[in-house]
Amino acid sequence: MGFSPQLTALLSFLLLSFLLTLTPSSVLAAKDEGVLPGEIGRLNNQSLLWGPYRPNLYFGVRPRIPKSIATGLLWAKVDNYVQVQQSFRYTCEQNEGMAGYGWDEYDTRKGGVQSIHDSQNQLDITTLFVKVPGGGHGGSWAARIKGEPRDDAPPDLKTTVIFYVTSEGLGEIIEVVKDGEENGFDGDVTLEGKSGPLGDYKLVVTKGKGEHPSSEHAASNKRELDKTTVQSLVMSEEHQWQAKQVVFQQLKAGVNEIIENFGPENAPPPWQVYQLSNQPGSGNVHMIQKVFEGPFEFDILFSSGSAGKDITSEDLTREIKATTESFNARFSDVFAPQAPFKADKYRKFGRSMLSNLAGGIGYFYGHHVVDRSYAPEYEEENEGFWEETAEARGRRQEQLEGPYELFSSIPSRPFFPRGFLWDEGFHLLPIIDWDTDLALEILKSWYNLMDEDGWIAREQILGDEARSKVPSEFQVQYPHYANPPTLYLVLEAFIEKLQKANGSQRVGKESLSTDSVLESAHVDNPELGLEYLRSLYPLLRRQYLWFKKTQHGDIKSYDREAYSTKEAYRWRGRSVQHILTSGLDDYPRPQPPHPGELHVDLMSWMGMMARTLAKIAAAVDLPEDLEEYNKALDGILHNLNDLHWSESEGAFCDATIDEFEEHALVCHKGYISLFPFLLGLLSPDDPKLGKVLDLLGDEDQLFSPHGIRSLSKKSEFYGTDENYWRSPVWININYLAVVQLRNYALQPGPHAAWAKDLYNRLRANLIETVYQSWEDTGFAWEQYNPETGAGQRTQHFTGWTSLVVKIMAMEELDGQGDGHVRDEL
Repeated sequence: MGFSPQLTALLSFLLLSFLLTLTPSSVLAAKDEGVLPGEIGRLNNQSLLWGPYRPNLYFGVRPRIPKSIATGLLWAKVDNYVQVQQSFRYTCEQNEGMAGYGWDEYDTRKGGVQSIHDSQNQLDITTLFVKVPGGGHGGSWAARIKGEPRDDAPPDLKTTVIFYVTSEGLGEIIEVVKDGEENGFDGDVTLEGKSGPLGDYKLVVTKGKGEHPSSEHAASNKRELDKTTVQSLVMSEEHQWQAKQVVFQQLKAGVNEIIENFGPENAPPPWQVYQLSNQPGSGNVHMIQKVFEGPFEFDILFSSGSAGKDITSEDLTREIKATTESFNARFSDVFAPQAPFKADKYRKFGRSMLSNLAGGIGYFYGHHVVDRSYAPEYEEENEGFWEETAEARGRRQEQLEGPYELFSSIPSRPFFPRGFLWDEGFHLLPIIDWDTDLALEILKSWYNLMDEDGWIAREQILGDEARSKVPSEFQVQYPHYANPPTLYLVLEAFIEKLQKANGSQRVGKESLSTDSVLESAHVDNPELGLEYLRSLYPLLRRQYLWFKKTQHGDIKSYDREAYSTKEAYRWRGRSVQHILTSGLDDYPRPQPPHPGELHVDLMSWMGMMARTLAKIAAAVDLPEDLEEYNKALDGILHNLNDLHWSESEGAFCDATIDEFEEHALVCHKGYISLFPFLLGLLSPDDPKLGKVLDLLGDEDQLFSPHGIRSLSKKSEFYGTDENYWRSPVWININYLAVVQLRNYALQPGPHAAWAKDLYNRLRANLIETVYQSWEDTGFAWEQYNPETGAGQRTQHFTGWTSLVVKIMAMEELDGQGDGHVRDEL
């Protein structure tokens, strides 16, 4: 007999609390040596200050500071007039003729290497980025930009490259150090600036290597192509981020000048026409342009004045080599693929998936759009409520709130370059294994967005640049709309790490300066970890109570019979076709919508929340709260059966109120049916677990050669309408299934052999599917076709699809079970 999830949670954390009491010396020593949360926070801020934190750009570096210096890279092929404007690259886009792009290796604290395969422009670009600690302002950083014509390119391929630098703060001006050259710079270009958070700094763009095109045109005496041109401007802040538009505007001025001087019939070649005039000086926008013929290379060197030493190209070369070596060694320690995926091709794939997840971490700052009208229609209490809520939204009572800041991963650089609440919990599961303290830093950033009621907006669209990627109808956030609380999955993972560490290591103040220590300081020193939980706990509890208040389901009004009169839940934000708030957008739900609906996925999420909070309450010694959460979890476990289990269907189902005003189950078999299993709410000996596994493993319904389908093939809705969550394979849900299959396979119980067999087959199917699509297209994808395995929808979806790196690192289980005898075992 296995323990229930409730009892398991209680026992494990009573054990953790007891074990921690056995190591008072480590806790005292930590305090004595000054290892305090404030010190860790300061050092994390230093280590994580700089990065390519503009993931919406192919390459853009900025610090985690509001209204600060920000940089970006633009390039274009300039060998003909017809396609120049379309060939400019700056923001990541889905349809720009890319044969793949992204980070081959990347560590958020150190740097890495990114490859961009621009097949349309016949150019491969490599960006190498490193951070060098030193001083009191986050250290220095450097980047090397390398261009190599592709195999189908002409040997004299003409490329223009522009490095774009802005300073967003009011009155923050960066000065170009002039060398008196009228038509451009023969050597390096140096910019100098100063700000409160960054102190004095210097940014150097080196002359670099590469040939330059020539021109016999008379205009060449004013535009020397072998020199670097710099144009400095002063612009209002709302326009600074629009680099492409700014560059085009300034290039157009030069084109107009050419036409005026020479006429359209006597124009110079395009690589000479599309060149900025050299106007260096003071400003908050600087465009540094180079024009190359064939391959090229140059460096960008940012030196913090407080570091005491300027960074050099030699430093960059050395640090890149060290960063590559340390990344590869650490990847082998943390995420080495297990059999049968140990071949080098899978290692390369895994490094790419992890690196693109980490390289997709961004810093966002600005206002977002919120409707706080609290219109009574938003309570969704009347039949036909979806029409009333649509009418209320149509009154357009939104307003700007903020500014806020967020440090977060993103789902997709070209399509979703912003924070998504339910995605982020999945993003952080690989990150917390790679760098625990980084994950905790991101987690804290999300919880700092919470309002006084406990609400966090499900989409974080902060500022004009973020909003430029979002249709207006999706920009407004509503404080009664929830989203799956996946951040609690990360908290559970953190607590498990604390439990396993058991104070076995201790960090002294003298060793805190190294990144390797910072990556795990909150685990290596348990008191730091517990202090983190204590500080975050009030926000966690507030969010939990907000869910219970705003997403409650109605039991009493409809005389439903249930073990608990309190534990029932319904997503708000329902329409006929969608429940966007559930994250499963168009998954079939009861029709028509009804205020008496109950949703099994939300009930399961609430059970997972209560279980996690019980663990935290036990760890930080809050016995009354522990009792409250255990009571709620007990009610949820019983009510999942009483309100959502259909014995005739052998599945968990949503519930509604039928025409006779009675409780009725509506069973659309698929992901919804699996949620109590996916979140570990079934005991190993529960007979319902066997039926859930039968559904999951049924090849005529959910199990496919490429993963678990989102909806049963037998459903009348399979593959219909938008077909978003109505057939495709999603890696986040499949990851949860893999984890739970493994858990049940390793516990004694009648379904262990069947779980083991499903685990091994599902793991292999998922890895091969994501890998093969990546190999064929150069990208990870948002979802996968259950029949062909082809990647679908959003390209470069290196958010939760990157969970495949954790799946590869799980071991294959020996002794596969025979599914035909599972019920007898």
